[in-house]
Amino acid sequence: MRSMPGRECHHCKQWIEEGEAHDCWTTTESALTGDLPEDLQEAYERLRETAVEFGDQRIYASGKCIMFSRDVCYFFIRPKRSYLEVCVFLGRPLKTPLVHRAEPSSKKKFYNIIKITHRDQVEAPISDWLREAYELQDVLLAQPNEPSPRKRASTTTTKKKKVTRRKAAKARRRTR
Repeated sequence: MRSMPGRECHHCKQWIEEGEAHDCWTTTESALTGDLPEDLQEAYERLRETAVEFGDQRIYASGKCIMFSRDVCYFFIRPKRSYLEVCVFLGRPLKTPLVHRAEPSSKKKFYNIIKITHRDQVEAPISDWLREAYELQDVLLAQPNEPSPRKRASTTTTKKKKVTRRKAAKARRRTR
């Protein structure tokens, strides 16, 4: 226990002196990748270079991840001790041994988790999937927003019920 006034940050467990500014949530790419082994740092640099070639985007650190986004995030990297966990958002789940997990993240997108351990892994097909994710935003914006089949059916059913109610009300009025 410390005798000086202050507190321990419940996030990072760092001791903060009284009146001292502390912001453990704000982080940088270098803070997230600085402690990585050389192989993983090289793999990260290759992923970053590959993404930058796609075009205009924002790359920033957030929490424990490095985000790559246009208007929305299309992939992020979560540095771990022995690998880089890359989460790529695509319009389909990937079914390949390179992908450790693929699940829906929204109605039109799936997140695909890939583990990268070496720079040489950052080539086709992974670089192709990153490009596909980058271009997915344009594809989704070009598609018309159609209601889902369930919504379409419920709308039709509701309209039919309203028409039936009106007809029943008119019939009651006539019989009075």
